Amino acid sequence: MTAKKSNPSSGKYLRIFWLSFIGLLLLITLLFVLIAKGYIGYMPDIEELKNPHNKFATEIYSADNQLLGRYFQSKANRVSVNYNEISPNMINALIATEDARFESHSGIDGMAITRAVVKMGKAGGGSTLSQQLAKLLITIGDNENRRNRIFEKINEWVIAVELERLYTKEEILTMYLNQFDFLHNAVGIKSAAQVYFSTTPDKLKIEEAAMLVGMCKNPSYFNPIRFKDRALERRNVVLNQMRKYDYITRAEYDSLKQTPLTIKYQTVDHKSGLAPYFREYLRMMLTAKEPKRSNYAEWAMQEYSDDSLAWANNPLYGFCEKNRKPDGSQYNIYTDGLKIYTTIDSRMQRYAEEAVDEHIQYLQGRFFEEKKNKKYAPFSRLLTPKQIQASMDKAMRLSERYRLMKENGASEEEITQAFNTKIPMQVFSYKGMKDTILSPMDSIRYQKYFLRCAFMSMSPLNGHVKAYVGGPNFAQFQYDMAGKGRRQVGSTIKPYLYSLAMNEGWTPCDLVPNQPYTFTLPTGQTWTPRNSSKTRMGEMVTLRWGLANSNNWISAYLMGQLAPQALVNLMHSFGITGHIEPVVSLCLGPAEVKLAEMVDAYTVFPNKGMRVDPLYVTRIEDSNGNVIASFIPQIHDVINESTAYKMIYMLQAVITQGTGARVRYRYGLTGEICGKTGTTQNNSDGWFMGFTPSLVSGAWVGGEDRGIHFDSMADGQGAAMALPIWALYMQKVYANPELGYLPSEKFEVPNYFKVIDGCLQELPDSAARDEILD
Repeated sequence: MTAKKSNPSSGKYLRIFWLSFIGLLLLITLLFVLIAKGYIGYMPDIEELKNPHNKFATEIYSADNQLLGRYFQSKANRVSVNYNEISPNMINALIATEDARFESHSGIDGMAITRAVVKMGKAGGGSTLSQQLAKLLITIGDNENRRNRIFEKINEWVIAVELERLYTKEEILTMYLNQFDFLHNAVGIKSAAQVYFSTTPDKLKIEEAAMLVGMCKNPSYFNPIRFKDRALERRNVVLNQMRKYDYITRAEYDSLKQTPLTIKYQTVDHKSGLAPYFREYLRMMLTAKEPKRSNYAEWAMQEYSDDSLAWANNPLYGFCEKNRKPDGSQYNIYTDGLKIYTTIDSRMQRYAEEAVDEHIQYLQGRFFEEKKNKKYAPFSRLLTPKQIQASMDKAMRLSERYRLMKENGASEEEITQAFNTKIPMQVFSYKGMKDTILSPMDSIRYQKYFLRCAFMSMSPLNGHVKAYVGGPNFAQFQYDMAGKGRRQVGSTIKPYLYSLAMNEGWTPCDLVPNQPYTFTLPTGQTWTPRNSSKTRMGEMVTLRWGLANSNNWISAYLMGQLAPQALVNLMHSFGITGHIEPVVSLCLGPAEVKLAEMVDAYTVFPNKGMRVDPLYVTRIEDSNGNVIASFIPQIHDVINESTAYKMIYMLQAVITQGTGARVRYRYGLTGEICGKTGTTQNNSDGWFMGFTPSLVSGAWVGGEDRGIHFDSMADGQGAAMALPIWALYMQKVYANPELGYLPSEKFEVPNYFKVIDGCLQELPDSAARDEILD
């Protein structure tokens, strides 16, 4: 056998191949070095990789540790969780599907890359989870720094290697799941678990985890809300991968792949969820700037005064502006991942919202029925067509549509024509949004049909606000009537007047004439208040009877014996911050007051004469769990204990025999309860303030305008409009013994008071008190 001659050309090609291969390796190595040093492409600072500047939403928690909601920027509803807070099902599904050799590589999987190149991507990509995390971190970084996009993949490799060097495998998995955007404001695994399954990451089932991991390939394409069939098919692919890598058994796979795609989807935005009015009120407080008069219109001077007072005295107001992080920057509630622990009790908040919803829907039906086929509806029959038109024109000018048309240069004639042209639109109803054809002007009028309301409940002992409702539906009626809106208070002002009388030495059993009382005004004119009832007219009655029956003549009589300015001063000490005219008619409640201030003021009575400011937040923590602020009750001495108990004695009569009696006979509430109804002129406002020894709550109901109200007193009085909300709420509160509010609670009676001959008597001095009590 003759030996084969060597082929010089084959050796030449072999040398060229190896030189080229070695050159390519050197080039790749050089590229790695240049990218790692930041000379080409984009390489984040190592410090940034060690401490990524992630934007995390702030979470708001109730006193019973339930998540009320979050503050976040658009598409940034991200909340950080730890590895041990994530279900193993999620971890297993992620590794099996996205990076089966995750535990064995150091950021780059050579086998996966080779497979992807040889099969031209048909067998999947070569990206590891570390590379995918690198891409997420680059994406959320400063895009302007990513100049050489051609090197993006090599960038990912370099960053992936750095990530593997800086972090453990568990930390990389956690960072990835905290970063990924699952759509629908579900950024990160905690938000995704809540949005899609109404659960937490640690409770995710195998099939739920598989669906979420399936979205990681392409969240838009496998969106389970829009493309359920695609999402189901992709979920089953993930389940098969889990079977393939022995994370689940064949039997489990066969069973789970037959499971339908069950989603408990809940939208996450600032308008949905529990306590939306409260969360918005809290957001506005936290982010408030120091008030400057130049920023307020002339008609908003009361708001400027309120804000200035809050800035000076309330540490929560303007928190982000007043406080600094360790690096000297301001706190940002949208990106700093704070945890805000409020005083709201989620159960009591839910009861309050349910009570409001139940009664307002009933009232709304009554209102529609009363106004049916009335040309002036929803306004009062007392308004003239000119007054109605003025109200409608004002509403038009305040609308967003009007503002935008004005900014675009439309004339008044063009705007008026547009507002009176019918167009397709959706309008609100309590049965859901309705498609209809209306002119914008008609839609404004339709919206005015809906009654507005407010409710707040707080502890008189420590000021903790337990429930806060600013209106009937936050998505549709965002103006907060609990903490922002001011309305005339009517007869709910009378306890302040009677408190002034008790301070001046009067007693609940003092007799006064029940007859019209006439004032001579400084102008020389006379004024005689009207009274809605003629019961016991001309008789001598006790002050207790007068307050229980909300008798205007008795209030006028007291006002005649006292000074209006003294009542104004006392009301300010009760926490009423707005301007109050010191006039004799003040005794009937024309003053405009916020519901939150009224509830705060009434804490004076069960709290032995001391007022406690509403406390909305107990503490705030940073993203690492460090307490950065704590808040404690602020207490003010208003009246003495003797006067406070006299008021309790009289206000109990409102419930047992007066205008609030339906609390007993209609709603069956027992125990020691105090209350006061209030109805303003023409039924424009309905109020009820009620309290037990440990809970003060108040309700207000009215129209958007004072000219929108029930024409009928039967439906329009405070006992019919507002009292039922309070009663329905208390029924629910009493029915839950875990809350600790029981009908058996009793007001503490000072030992120097005694009921003698059916009337409360205050014993004259300490020695006499001891003698009689013995």
